[in-house]
Amino acid sequence: MQKALNQRMMSEKDVYDITIVGGGPTGLFASFYAGLRQMRTKLVDALEELGGQVEVLYPEKYIYDVGGFAKVTGKELVKGMVEQALKFNPAVVLGERIVSIKAVDGGIIQLDSASGRHHYSKTVLVAAGVGAFSPNRTEAVGSLEYEGRGVYYFLKDKNVMKGKKILIVGGGDSAVDWALNLNHWSESITLVHRRDVFRAHEESVAELMRSGVEVKLFFELKEVLADGQKVTGAVLYDSKNKTETRIDVDAILVNIGFRADIGPIKDWGLRIEGREISATGRMETNIPGVFVAGDIAAPQGTVKLNLIAVGYAQAAVAVNVAKNYIDPKARIFPGHSSEMKV
Repeated sequence: MQKALNQRMMSEKDVYDITIVGGGPTGLFASFYAGLRQMRTKLVDALEELGGQVEVLYPEKYIYDVGGFAKVTGKELVKGMVEQALKFNPAVVLGERIVSIKAVDGGIIQLDSASGRHHYSKTVLVAAGVGAFSPNRTEAVGSLEYEGRGVYYFLKDKNVMKGKKILIVGGGDSAVDWALNLNHWSESITLVHRRDVFRAHEESVAELMRSGVEVKLFFELKEVLADGQKVTGAVLYDSKNKTETRIDVDAILVNIGFRADIGPIKDWGLRIEGREISATGRMETNIPGVFVAGDIAAPQGTVKLNLIAVGYAQAAVAVNVAKNYIDPKARIFPGHSSEMKV
């Protein structure tokens, strides 16, 4: 009798077919694909806007490895993905951090948020990217005081750099891509890197060397110079010659990596290796009904590639398997979308 009572209580709750945790490209595509499979869908993200890492870290940067685009800015990609993701009217909950999940009566999964709200779903797809992220900050004198006032780690609007003399610090994809993106947009660009080996794509580095951007190798940012209101220059340290150089700049963009933390996800009972959730080739985790896709996923027997294109593929696999999980009569492969009425 108690079991029947519990099942009736669960039936009175708002239970979704699938709840997607994460509103980046992988989660957005999963939302669309779940709608395509006629699944009642909820999309939850801790940020106040959709788009995830792409929207926060590089909305103005060009992305070159997404199918269908020779190049596309992050914000343009997110705009299209949000439009696609909302096609089937999923429930969208923003600013909501999921802190725990657990199975409850009737095979339902309960997701609890930091705000005290409960969400109920037949399946869950974790598409949380790399988790919460924060930039590695420079220890240069004056950098903290002028952060956001001339010293930047993220750049959401490149108009703040228009016509300015810019110093870019770093040797990875972000630093090199920003140097290329802002070239001819700003008055001048100087890029400093503490080594002579870049961590960026080879073609991007080759383009950088042809671009006219002044590249200083074995240099580091030592001090931010300012007049009390705005940045006016920088002191650079030459680690090879043990000398210092002062240059005039209006803005400093620091791209020396970021730290990622999957936060409460590590306490959900999932099998985790490092910062990644282990999964089968069907994107199933060790918890029945819970799937994973995107950068946070580590499916067995595959090569790990943190690419948006890979996230799309994993999302499609996870959603199709989740559809079959809640309805065993449903085929995992639904056919091609060109054969459907969308």
